[in-house]
Amino acid sequence: MEFITNTLPAKQLHLHMNAIAQLNQVLEYLKNTFVGKDEIIDLLGICLVARENAFLLGPPGTAKSAIVRALSQCIVDGNNFEYLLTRFTEPSEIFGPFDIRKLKEGELLTNTEGMMPEASLVFLDEIFNANSAILNSLLMALNERIFRRGRETRLLPALMFVGASNQLPQEETLNALLDRFLIRVNCNYVAPDQLEQVLIQGWKQQKNPIQDIPSITPNAIKDLQAMSKNIDLSPIRAQYVDLIHSLRNTGFSVSDRRAVKIQNLIAASALLAGRQEVITSDLWVMRNIWDTEEQIETLQAMIEGVIGKEPIPDSHPQAFQNALPDAEVLMQEIISLTERWKQSAENWEEKNLIKDQLRFLQNRNNWLQSEEKRRYIQQNIDALWQKILAQS
Repeated sequence: MEFITNTLPAKQLHLHMNAIAQLNQVLEYLKNTFVGKDEIIDLLGICLVARENAFLLGPPGTAKSAIVRALSQCIVDGNNFEYLLTRFTEPSEIFGPFDIRKLKEGELLTNTEGMMPEASLVFLDEIFNANSAILNSLLMALNERIFRRGRETRLLPALMFVGASNQLPQEETLNALLDRFLIRVNCNYVAPDQLEQVLIQGWKQQKNPIQDIPSITPNAIKDLQAMSKNIDLSPIRAQYVDLIHSLRNTGFSVSDRRAVKIQNLIAASALLAGRQEVITSDLWVMRNIWDTEEQIETLQAMIEGVIGKEPIPDSHPQAFQNALPDAEVLMQEIISLTERWKQSAENWEEKNLIKDQLRFLQNRNNWLQSEEKRRYIQQNIDALWQKILAQS
């Protein structure tokens, strides 16, 4: 793996601080507008600076589309593109129709005006409805920022692609599509204690829509993307390599390509926090590289085990937001591991994976603030360890 090691000169960083401030103002405006959605919004900001794609998973009514739409409105002069995919979506609906005038002249060219190939920010809702007619072109656009149709090839100006769906792909052919989204965000309904604030804010916006919104230009975002390439990643080089090995040994699929691209997210976290070099807490972005919902809690425990409990000065605001585990979720994970152990039979690879995950849950349990809950969950962890030892 290659690391970005060139440090951005202090004078150049100072000249571009205005762009950082502009983007942070946009993100703050979105957080004030969408109560309880800070993590989603911050991750979209990270992906925008890193020029990586984000996937939003969640049921209807969790503001997935509204957040992306509001973000796109803040990117001025961006020709942003949004589309709801169906099983019958045709290439012309995404990429544009063939240019009839050119066709009469014997040239097969696409009229891309107002379509995805000219957009700065692209939002594709129900992304896994993509059919075979558009899948290959879409995969190339997501991964290489290239539009290819027949003999026609052009570079795409897209700063970021955002995909959304109510569920993860069910078909094997669509897993390649999910793989093109480096960050995956689980979008749920807001916490019960925030519901009243959501209602108040929603009613306020309906009565008095906000007229004066902060903005940022595509060129300013491109400047930030260029700046992020100069962030120094060397301070966490050894930790990052060890973490990738640990993730792979625990059953997470982190290819060399993804490992290289994750560096862009880490660098973006440092840049938005106003730093020229990364610190350990910038690894927080890796909480959202899961492949399945079952991996979320274990992955979070592993990342937070590396970052630690105590906030580090100058960290990104999201780095320690999820430091405390949920006792109920922990217990559900242990119950799931117990059932998996019963069914593992002679599958030694699965048995080793369960042991690794149980160790991380045990470490996570130590973070619970309630001594009563911590003791109860530890009893269940000990019980599972006894079953494991009995069969060893």
